[in-house]
Amino acid sequence: MAFDELLRGLHQGASAQAAGIRRGYGGPPARAVSVRCGLARLRCASLLKPLYAWVTAAHIPDAERWRRHAEPAVVVSSNLDTLNLWLAVGPRVILDGIYQRTGVVWALPNGDPSRFGSVEVSAEEVATAYAALAQAAVAGDPVAGTILDWMRTVKGDQTFGAREALRSPEAGVKCGWYGAPDETCLRTHAVAVLPRGGTRATVVVGMTAQPYTGAHDRETYVSRIADGLSVEGEHERVAGELLRGLMRATLSELGHDRQP
Repeated sequence: MAFDELLRGLHQGASAQAAGIRRGYGGPPARAVSVRCGLARLRCASLLKPLYAWVTAAHIPDAERWRRHAEPAVVVSSNLDTLNLWLAVGPRVILDGIYQRTGVVWALPNGDPSRFGSVEVSAEEVATAYAALAQAAVAGDPVAGTILDWMRTVKGDQTFGAREALRSPEAGVKCGWYGAPDETCLRTHAVAVLPRGGTRATVVVGMTAQPYTGAHDRETYVSRIADGLSVEGEHERVAGELLRGLMRATLSELGHDRQP
């Protein structure tokens, strides 16, 4: 399904973005694609967790301590472990480190700087940052390589079927899902780094914010969050099909399947 058809079916008040990058020495010309409907920037905290883990390693001398928090932040999207890294190193240092390594500039969230999940980004920026991470890994950066290895172990409901949708069982995947009590949308998003070999990298990102205003559904959702229960199934119901469609369309536009 093409972007036009996917975005034409969005509910009023919804936002959706997708972006992809294909680059690398010795391959076909670099290519990028992006599309947006709705808000220009969205919060997608979980997609940034692997990037936070990447840059914090250099600032935490105790490698075991870093790994103890970084691995669950990436593999099971642990908020508490991400917060530990965020506060231990500091948000300004982390965001500046991302800029130094990727060229992507993200601002500190408004209000309480401890709220790492409030950083607002675009899908195009996320794709650019992950392309830098992927190329750093193949160039020999051991931390970047470890981060991508962890992303390849993300399983089950936390993948939202991204690997199957992209027909890439070896892809590194990171997804996120949340709907704060003061929000009227459920946010569901995903990034996939596809293996290509050499210094080449292909990255696909999908981000959605779907209206979720039914009083009973919202009360049930907020209650499950408060009780520490899984809500991935509700995000799948509300946004899973759209998210996978955006990622498939992006990969098709990149011409990934037609590359040597």
